[in-house]
Amino acid sequence: MAFTTREIESPDPQTRVARAEAELAAQAGDIGEKMVLNMGPSHPATHGVLRLVLELDGETVTKATPDIGYLHRGDEKIAENMQYNQFVPYTDRLDYLAPLANNVAYALAVEKLMGWEIPPRGQAIRVICCELARIQAHLLGIGAMALDLGAMTVFLYTFTEREKIYNLCEVISGARFTTSYTRVGGQIRDLPDSFFPQLQKFLDEFVPQLDEVDKLLTRNKIFVDRTRDVGVIPKERAIAYGLSGPNLRGSGVEHDLRREHPYLGYENYDFEVVVGSAGDGYDRYLVRIEEMRQSVRILQQAIEKIPGGPINIADWKNMPPPKSRVMTKMEELIHHFIVITEGLNAPAGEIYFGAENPKGELGFYIHSKGGGVPYRLKIRSPSFCNLSILPELLPGCSLSDVVAVLGSLDFVMGECDR
Repeated sequence: MAFTTREIESPDPQTRVARAEAELAAQAGDIGEKMVLNMGPSHPATHGVLRLVLELDGETVTKATPDIGYLHRGDEKIAENMQYNQFVPYTDRLDYLAPLANNVAYALAVEKLMGWEIPPRGQAIRVICCELARIQAHLLGIGAMALDLGAMTVFLYTFTEREKIYNLCEVISGARFTTSYTRVGGQIRDLPDSFFPQLQKFLDEFVPQLDEVDKLLTRNKIFVDRTRDVGVIPKERAIAYGLSGPNLRGSGVEHDLRREHPYLGYENYDFEVVVGSAGDGYDRYLVRIEEMRQSVRILQQAIEKIPGGPINIADWKNMPPPKSRVMTKMEELIHHFIVITEGLNAPAGEIYFGAENPKGELGFYIHSKGGGVPYRLKIRSPSFCNLSILPELLPGCSLSDVVAVLGSLDFVMGECDR
């Protein structure tokens, strides 16, 4: 390429000095106006080990970069090195605020691979587990969000009710927190007779407490001002980022897997899919409040019409046979030994199953080459997808609004990092 004399002529020294000083002044101005702040990974408002790298112009966020992975445990690779049922306790550690629902979602995925459908009583028990887990998770989400915004009384109300659900979990499984109650093909045991009166007592006491929380927050001017028109997610952006659960429905998208792709007989229950309109933090809060009421409605129906009969699949070549048969028949003894040592014999194939968990769609993709161990397993965690919108959502917010936005998204890092 040819150059003219004018193009290659060097500027005089004074011009070069002036240009350099202008560049330095511009750089100094940028440094003076912008500040990079690390929020987390050890910060109470990040609800776990989430690190946000925030670029601030005064009190306004101009750029936000989520940094995840501080709680990574390699769950998917662990699943590829153990039998299907051996992975059940690891699902407790995904959304550890709703372990009962995680167990159910994973078991349903493996049962889809096996071509199984558990008996009606087993399905009803799983519905009870899932809806109790939904209430349990939403209580913590709303209580922690309120506490982040200065409303401590709500936190005490919600955690008192969560303790009652922990007591119910103990009746169901013997454990309060990491339940590991569900198995592929059924449950470890049937519900005891004492459970249903205790569940009914909890529901009778819970509804007035939920109304009290509603009164404390929904018309509270401070809470409304901190959440309304803050963290607005338009319907199109929520869909584009793959949001699910209350965060998607808060933006006005009527999508609930219990209705769109019914499982566990959810099509037989009468409940409403709760949606918002504005897509802000206040709408996401309202959706969770009303979803708990709908869960109470589902639980009441489950109590009234729970069927009798078996709770597990009666496939004794892939399920441990009843102890009475194992002790009296050689064939059942052999099958029991094979199932315990080698696991169930899954067919080759690929499946995906997604369940409507409290945080959104918890999905499991399983690639099987046959046998008792998956060849590949992928977990679709709702919190990971919900957090992906933060770089677009936080710029323009004030620093204090970041706390409100994170609380309204209600994520948990156990399933995000996996």
